Amino acid sequence: MVRDDLYIAVPSFFRCPISLDVMKSPVSLCTGVTYDRTSIQRWLDDGNNTCPATMQVLHTKDFVPNRTLHRLIQIWSDSLRLRRVDSVDSDSPSSPSELPARDQVSDLIQRMDTEPSSASSLDSLSTIARFARESDENQKFLASSDGEAHHLLLDDEIQRREELMRWMLKKTGRDCLASLLVVLQQGSADARIASAGVLESIAVNAEAKFLIAEKDGLLSELLKLTGPEKDPTLIEAGLSCLIAVSTPKKVKVRLVHLGAVKWLSKLLGDPNSATSTIEKVLKVLEMASSVKEGRAKICEDGKCVAGIVQRLLKVSGTATEHAVTILWSVCYLFKERTAQEAVAKANGLTKILLLMQSNCSPAVRQMSADLLKIFRVNSKSVISCYDTKTTHIMPF
Repeated sequence: MVRDDLYIAVPSFFRCPISLDVMKSPVSLCTGVTYDRTSIQRWLDDGNNTCPATMQVLHTKDFVPNRTLHRLIQIWSDSLRLRRVDSVDSDSPSSPSELPARDQVSDLIQRMDTEPSSASSLDSLSTIARFARESDENQKFLASSDGEAHHLLLDDEIQRREELMRWMLKKTGRDCLASLLVVLQQGSADARIASAGVLESIAVNAEAKFLIAEKDGLLSELLKLTGPEKDPTLIEAGLSCLIAVSTPKKVKVRLVHLGAVKWLSKLLGDPNSATSTIEKVLKVLEMASSVKEGRAKICEDGKCVAGIVQRLLKVSGTATEHAVTILWSVCYLFKERTAQEAVAKANGLTKILLLMQSNCSPAVRQMSADLLKIFRVNSKSVISCYDTKTTHIMPF
């Protein structure tokens, strides 16, 4: 379903107005115009006090990262790399129960050291998981609890999480992941939420994410937490963990093969799903759309595409942004015919036109314009004759 040609025109809004190169670190001035950080910093350092594109005088020289555009450029860059590869190969909430004191946690750690595979170690791990989720200070304590005389003081969050990851995998080796898997399968709701939270906390680098994904049954259990019949808190915990774990391409592919698209499609269509839940569902689907296996499953599931279109402008700005990015990826960037037909059938053109009239970000507006080009719609003439007085757009 992916096109075989390797040439993809660079979207104009990916280019820095100064250097005309694809932006590596897009930042926006107070005028709303986005530039590559290096280029605009050089412009300002030269003593200029105007916006290069509009020549407006800047009331402030501060700029803010355009994270939305940065993510879109990353998706586009990944698509180029994947096409080259294809051509060559051709082929959350804490538990309400009382938390243990630190000396009790130390005892539990020692018990896990001496009896890593005992039944009691599962209870110990669940308790330690809740302890870790309670605060950053507790994570620091665990990261320094290596059974030796010295103690580490880790003020950097990334370093602390990496130390926590090493501790979790060092204490009982891969038995730690096996224990977390058993908790996800058999534990109480609170224990499963805590276990998902710990997995999310230790998924700080590619090594940890691969270890989690490669543990047989672990990804599928996290996916099961997101069933529509589950407790909303469980669903949120499962989705948050999947987002943290599924950034590497191999993990995304594995998640797709486990049936994530169909599973999430059901959750997307649930009218009782909370706003934050829908945002996370769309985020996971956006991640899936960055690999060809995910795009294929999204296109095969007509209900999924229809559900994505339905959520446009009806949930939140974040949800709309994720939804448009998915549609832009499958319909415009990779020109999947099945997805285009599904969008048209779901009255997606009307939604896209409404979106262009809303107070959306420049990146979302540009993606909407790209989608209109694909459907060969003269957006200007259609919008000019559209009665905006009868249009009701949810404010963000």
